Amino acid sequence: MRIEILFPEFCNLFGDLANMAYLKRCLPEAEFISTTLTEEPRFVSEDIDLIYMGPTTERAQERIIEKLLPHRERIQELIEKGVAFLFTGNAMEVLFEHIEDGGRRIMGLNILPYYARRDMWHRHNSNFRGEFEGEKIIGFKTQFSMSYPVGKLAETEGFAKVIKGVGMNCKSKVEGIVRNNFFGTYLVGPLLIMNPDFTKNLLQRMGLRPHVALESEVEEAYKVRLADFRAKG
Repeated sequence: MRIEILFPEFCNLFGDLANMAYLKRCLPEAEFISTTLTEEPRFVSEDIDLIYMGPTTERAQERIIEKLLPHRERIQELIEKGVAFLFTGNAMEVLFEHIEDGGRRIMGLNILPYYARRDMWHRHNSNFRGEFEGEKIIGFKTQFSMSYPVGKLAETEGFAKVIKGVGMNCKSKVEGIVRNNFFGTYLVGPLLIMNPDFTKNLLQRMGLRPHVALESEVEEAYKVRLADFRAKG
């Protein structure tokens, strides 16, 4: 089992690298590969079972788009083949058609049928509660951008149905994107620690036994946090 962590020196906001620290506890025998921005991603020429990228700054985001653009077709191929991806925070925006930033339009890899619109004067912060495949998903949102579908079919690939909170934008009924085993979500927290059932789902999609580290502890924390989110509306 091989897991590639993309650009951890930049994609490390909000403590989301803890997703991978936790996954190392879940998969102690797995090989974890940290790829820097100056290196060629290992997924380009090697078999990888999970590709992870976390939230980053807007400036670094544009450098990452430039870095990944030559590998666009390979990324698309891996998504279609069912390789597992987990992109948290604004990481998924690099795969969008484009990003709007005031009068600028930054072209993305154009793999996912969305575009993002930045508002650097207003950061959105909120709690989120939703549902994916019958399980409740919880997390936090902290972002300068909202995303909008390109075409009517885009939101059919939504990750979590919104129960309470904001989806891809203030009017959207879904949060994040799922395509085969690709998961992109604005939710931070970290997602895998906060949502043990989703973590088990992800492991199962990778062909592994759905067992998580510190299971009783994370399950109890999940129940307490879910109750707290419900109490807050």
